[in-house]
Amino acid sequence: MLDLKLLGSIRYVVDGKGKKAAVQLDLKTWNALLGYLEDLEDRSLVKEKLHRLLSGPEKAGAVAWDAAGKEW
Repeated sequence: MLDLKLLGSIRYVVDGKGKKAAVQLDLKTWNALLGYLEDLEDRSLVKEKLHRLLSGPEKAGAVAWDAAGKEW
């Protein structure tokens, strides 16, 4: 989970007219934000595939571990 306190370290870079042009993040904040986005992506994938997972191994097309191991 993203600690929103980390977002307080965000700095804006402004152009010659004083308009926000870019954002600077320290590495701790960047890594936390990246981890949060990856978690969101994972959750989205699970949500998308949940109906297939809930249908059971046979209907989902699951491969037995022994059979999968032989293919590798």
